[in-house]
Amino acid sequence: MLKVIGIAGSVVGSKTRIAVEQILNNIEKQHADIETELINLGEFDLVFSDGRDYRDYSGDTKAVLEKIMTADAYVIGTPIFQASIPGALKNLFDLLPNEAFREKVVGVVATAGSAKHYLVPEHQLKPILSYMKAVIIPKYVFVEEKSYYQKEIVDDDAIFRLNRLADDLVHGANVFSEIQKEKDSAFPF
Repeated sequence: MLKVIGIAGSVVGSKTRIAVEQILNNIEKQHADIETELINLGEFDLVFSDGRDYRDYSGDTKAVLEKIMTADAYVIGTPIFQASIPGALKNLFDLLPNEAFREKVVGVVATAGSAKHYLVPEHQLKPILSYMKAVIIPKYVFVEEKSYYQKEIVDDDAIFRLNRLADDLVHGANVFSEIQKEKDSAFPF
């Protein structure tokens, strides 16, 4: 069974969580055979990375890292604060091993107050994910504050793009799973 984890990469606010939940809910609705789980960083007390192996942490930090390491695919949501990804999300990446996302498919959703930060995921998040060996869905979704009303996404275009990212993520994960099976059968050692 394929497992998709959505990460809401902030300890404050709700817009990023809402966008990630939209994607996970779409996956659940369209694919009953796929397990999904949300990790909302605001609900966990993660320590700052100190360079040790991820398995050596304890408490919330250990629980979150172990969950992340078990997934087959990810939706990583980030708000844009001060023209950057939040420190909590960067700390999460620092807690993980360098190759945590090796051969795993990752979709990205970013939320911000205005379109002027549209390229932050391209310039900051994608290089980190690439360094961590992720298979990145090329098109990310950027959702502006004006797309929300009373803690709900009301912009049909934003909903369409989030649902499309859900489909792309599942398709990408399935294709990559098949490629891995072929590799494993060709090189069984």
